[in-house]
Amino acid sequence: MKRLAFLVPAAVAAWLLPYGLGGYSMHVVAVALIFAILAIGLGLTMGVAGQINLAQVAFFGVGAYTVAILCTRAGFGFWSAAALALVVAAVFGVLVGIPALRMQSHYLGIVTLGLALAFTNWVTNATVAGRAEGISDIPVPVLFGLELSSAYLFYYVELVVFALALAFALFVTHSPLGRRLRAMRDDDLAAGALGAEIPLLRMTAFVLSGLYGGLAGVLYAGLIRFVAPESFNIANMFLLLAMVIIGGRASILGCVIGALALAAVREALLDVSAYAQLGYGVVVVLVVVFAPTGLAGLPHQLRRLLRRHRPGERLRLGPFEPFDQAEPAASEEDVLEIAGVTMRFKGLVALDDVSLGVPAGQIRGIVGPNGSGKTTLFNVISGFYVPSAGKVRLRGRDVTGARPYRLSQAGVARTFQNLRLFDDLNVRENILIGLDRTRTAWIWRYLALPWKVFGYERALGARADEIIARFGLTGFAGAVPRELPYGIQRRIEMARAMAMSPSLLLLDEPAAGLNGEEVRQLAEIVRSIRDSGVTVVVIEHNMGLVMSLCERITVLAGGKVIADGTPAEVAVAPAVVQAYLGDSMAAPTETAVEEATR
Repeated sequence: MKRLAFLVPAAVAAWLLPYGLGGYSMHVVAVALIFAILAIGLGLTMGVAGQINLAQVAFFGVGAYTVAILCTRAGFGFWSAAALALVVAAVFGVLVGIPALRMQSHYLGIVTLGLALAFTNWVTNATVAGRAEGISDIPVPVLFGLELSSAYLFYYVELVVFALALAFALFVTHSPLGRRLRAMRDDDLAAGALGAEIPLLRMTAFVLSGLYGGLAGVLYAGLIRFVAPESFNIANMFLLLAMVIIGGRASILGCVIGALALAAVREALLDVSAYAQLGYGVVVVLVVVFAPTGLAGLPHQLRRLLRRHRPGERLRLGPFEPFDQAEPAASEEDVLEIAGVTMRFKGLVALDDVSLGVPAGQIRGIVGPNGSGKTTLFNVISGFYVPSAGKVRLRGRDVTGARPYRLSQAGVARTFQNLRLFDDLNVRENILIGLDRTRTAWIWRYLALPWKVFGYERALGARADEIIARFGLTGFAGAVPRELPYGIQRRIEMARAMAMSPSLLLLDEPAAGLNGEEVRQLAEIVRSIRDSGVTVVVIEHNMGLVMSLCERITVLAGGKVIADGTPAEVAVAPAVVQAYLGDSMAAPTETAVEEATR
């Protein structure tokens, strides 16, 4: 309701704005709206999805030039040319997004910048694009029999298009798709383990960016009715980048505010344009250093400062509510089978012919000294590594080398040795990421059936609240994980993994950093998870926990299995004693082990 109270006056003011402006000022506002649409597209790619994109101005040019060429060379009407321009811009988005499948960070920025330069060079030299002179005499758009030759009339078309574009961007950002894009931005490895199809998500981000760039280009061609290379140069790309960074790249509304504010500043500094570029650069540097979340993040920073100086009620972790007990598994088939797996990293053999089977309903421990290959084994099971040799089978099906998201969809969930929570998403959103089992191909519903998306989101929210309550996290639902104690973060990661409704749960050192009471609670939770019908495999250095919790233990050393059996059998195995304590230590008796594990 607060947002609605703000949006209604803003919409009324925008509708009445032309009545108080002259012709030139009206033109400036119309161009600013076009840059705002461009900024939304760049914000979706860079801020929401975390993909460095310096080709947004090229998408802008593709939309404008496609309209110009089709209208002046092929005899198309403006609106039919506009529709084709959006398709061409989306295809161009796919082409620009292909490098994102293989590279990230500054490498992706260099490639996208190169593609933008290539586009500018092409339109400057191509005859069909009018070369350096550009294309003029684009026909006046006609809508409902009315010629949109006036900037005042065209402004209202822009305003409606801008409102729809902004609403759709906000809808996507706060939907399951937007959460997955933000999760990919924060940690693509963890997002993939939770079922996010990372390659398709990256491509989706660039397609959305291309569509918004193409839409801005269409409006620019209709407003100016002339296109030339200088409108789509690198200087405008960096101006657009400054708009997004100053406004706040992670906020769609922030991107809009930055675009409109910088457009106004640029107009005010028109007489000193030689110094304006330097000023933009200085402001961007200051924002990155002192306010990395931009103008949109300032209210949140102020609220955090106020909370820090205001004493409040200390929230406590609630009790864990055990899962309902499932019927014992009727089949004796192993849920997980590792057959002769070898993992080489050039000259290093991390796993050497490892084989083991984990039957349904068992808690299996994987132990061994540091560097023995335990986490590497988990990375092979969960699809992060493709083994050099051997097979991984899940309920008898060969899943060797399957992508992490495919294994997630098949019922494999995991936690990580080093916490991999999404720190820019709150606790509830972290749980929602685990709950969302849709595929990226589901995206067509966002345009065709948005009410289905709303209904699905409500259902996810109700289930998320149930899981949060079960794990005693209700008081922390709106907090971001990085602000919470370590033990609570471990509980959140466990809850997120169980939100995936797995049949196989991989726990990588879940007791690391926990105190005695938290370890006791962890054991209670893991047993309840096992009793609910989930098979658990746990890597752990806390041998007291392993001996009391696991029904069977596999010991690795030097990448090889050196022992496999019950806790009592493993504890007295000479190879295990040697691996942990050395040759000089005598093996304990079975009686001593039984006394220690009671």
